[in-house]
Amino acid sequence: MTAERKFADAETLTPVIREVFGTDRLITTVDRLLNGTKKGVYRIMLDDATTAIAYVWNADEDYWDGLLPDGHDDPSNPFAHASGIDFFEAATRRLEAVGARSPRLLLADRSRDLYPADIAVTEDVRGGTLEALLERDPDAGRQTLAQLADMLRRMHTYRAPAFGRVAWIDNGGTPPDTTCEQAYLQRALVNIATAVPRDARAAEAEAMLERKLRTLHAALDPRAEHGVVHGELCAEHTLVGPDGEPVIIDIEGLMYTDIEVEHCWMRMRFGPHYASLRNPDLDPQRVKYYQYVMHLDLVGGPLRIAEGDFPNREWMLDVADFHLQKALAYET
Repeated sequence: MTAERKFADAETLTPVIREVFGTDRLITTVDRLLNGTKKGVYRIMLDDATTAIAYVWNADEDYWDGLLPDGHDDPSNPFAHASGIDFFEAATRRLEAVGARSPRLLLADRSRDLYPADIAVTEDVRGGTLEALLERDPDAGRQTLAQLADMLRRMHTYRAPAFGRVAWIDNGGTPPDTTCEQAYLQRALVNIATAVPRDARAAEAEAMLERKLRTLHAALDPRAEHGVVHGELCAEHTLVGPDGEPVIIDIEGLMYTDIEVEHCWMRMRFGPHYASLRNPDLDPQRVKYYQYVMHLDLVGGPLRIAEGDFPNREWMLDVADFHLQKALAYET
């Protein structure tokens, strides 16, 4: 995107807040929360000290716009661009149904009458992140972590109707005509193809990277059971509710897929705290496969977004470099 991005402010958000809270309160502060790549996230403070979070979906808020591979806008694609109010609402409903806590939804509006884009408003969970709690008060953090482990068990033991994006499957969409592991294989091949023209190391090792991928895929036994998977769950994406309970955010990518996908990501992101979340019943071959797939995903994705105007481009390139090194050294 080359034009200057336009973000929300108190004036444009006022009709939305009036719809949620009535006309007797005024916005005093609007803070755009940083680091998001797909949507705008705003903390809104009112004149009675009430706060809420607004999510905005449009091209101005989406740093992936124009940078995604073919098929990203096909809702039946399990790896379609997970950004939008439909994804958000469906994920909220499914998490609530399986007993997992996410921010309480106060408004979801597609009319463009209140705001010139799809917009949602949720409660503002003010307990900070689990990451911060674990640093500030390890004992309290471990209690929240234990509750998160219970929440994950409920998500992962739910027997999904089919493999695919929750928003698509729950709304009656036809499941993809492929197995879960085959879909991840194709996605990983796209990520290798993305890296090859952008990094000389990937170009030189293209055949080896693909050979490793196919070797790991060939070692998998068939499986038809899938759970509810967040996909990018970490202590930073887990807030702490008023009673110390975990509240998960960034939920639009919710999928029915192999639970090993979740654990590979959490093992990377939770570090030493992952021990409290581990599942001894995981398929070790699937763990090995999805870990490699995840390294490739964290090469291709960051390299694509780094070609746009995302503010922290160097950080994305560092992520891609780190995971390319991991993929090159990965043992099958």
